Amino acid sequence: GILISLAPAFLSISLLIRILDGKPVLFKQKRIGQFGRTFTIYKFRTMVQNAEALMQNERNIHGRNHYLFKDHDDPRVTRLGKFLRRSSIDEFPQFFNVLLGNMSVVGPRPALPTEVKKYDSIYERRLIAKPGITGPWQIGGRSDLDRQTSVALDLNYLLHWSFHKDLVYVLNTIGSIVRGKGAY
Repeated sequence: GILISLAPAFLSISLLIRILDGKPVLFKQKRIGQFGRTFTIYKFRTMVQNAEALMQNERNIHGRNHYLFKDHDDPRVTRLGKFLRRSSIDEFPQFFNVLLGNMSVVGPRPALPTEVKKYDSIYERRLIAKPGITGPWQIGGRSDLDRQTSVALDLNYLLHWSFHKDLVYVLNTIGSIVRGKGAY
């Protein structure tokens, strides 16, 4: 139902990306999901086409060797991409991941393979659940969070999971999107 209702928005955004920034429309990346299974995550592309090759030239706000690369003023992000990220519209294609069974609507943040390689036994616990489109990191600070805080939020989520709390996360995510804090 959600995908059908979002179809006009998907089409419009896809056309805008294609017209303004060219192909491809979707960004695909390997992530680690439930029980350590690798899957492909889908997002609307928000960066220039050769963004990965240009990454070495940019500054990472989390430090040079951090597994997450974030820069408040990353020049690789397109004008349309800035809007898509601030509004979290770039995340909409992840509903396909939910449909495919790789993700859930709420859960731990989908981990990068380089991140999982650095996990110890405590952090590995976050792999017992499907990663989510939203979750504690989304309302707790998004890209502004450091690794330790992000994982701590995920582990706390898993320890205290409830359907009611998932509903609260979904509602709070809407507020985070409206505020745009930590989205870049």
